[in-house]
Amino acid sequence: MKFDNNTIWNEASRAGLLFGAVSVGCLLLKELATLSGSNFLIQAAAIILWAVEFFGCILIMKNIILRFRDKYEGVKMEDTYKLGRRAALLSGLILASAQAFIILKMPAEALDTMVDQMMSGMQLLSSDRDAVEGTLDKLPVLTFIFQWLYCFLYGSVLASIMSRYIFLQKLFGGFPPREDNDNSPEDQ
Repeated sequence: MKFDNNTIWNEASRAGLLFGAVSVGCLLLKELATLSGSNFLIQAAAIILWAVEFFGCILIMKNIILRFRDKYEGVKMEDTYKLGRRAALLSGLILASAQAFIILKMPAEALDTMVDQMMSGMQLLSSDRDAVEGTLDKLPVLTFIFQWLYCFLYGSVLASIMSRYIFLQKLFGGFPPREDNDNSPEDQ
């Protein structure tokens, strides 16, 4: 089956939805853990879900690139990189939107608790509290921008690595096992 630029965008949109769903699912599970109030559970859930999300995205990217390579004729390494990069762009949009929405809907007392934790964790003075509270209005926008940028960069690096890995695997994995006979390539 042949492909073009629209095909890459269509496949990337499906992949982006999948990545976004996995990331938003992990985000929601982290938010559910915060409702427990237990610091241990919150930290354990954050670590475990981060690992699930991080390594899950690697496996998903590998499978998506493999499926794309095998489904269409003439797929090159650059095409799989474009697919991964576009999927990262779209999934980052989904995750960044979800995080910004959660911050927008966060209760005022939760924001005050977050500011108190930042003040004590960063050892800021009480005079710095006004500056920190001044950024709270911009927090959803800043979160959106930086999360989207992070997802895009992580996905781009992952797509670069995976696209090369997939094609090197195809290149070297396709050779038959070497036999010691008179017709070996070294003798020719």
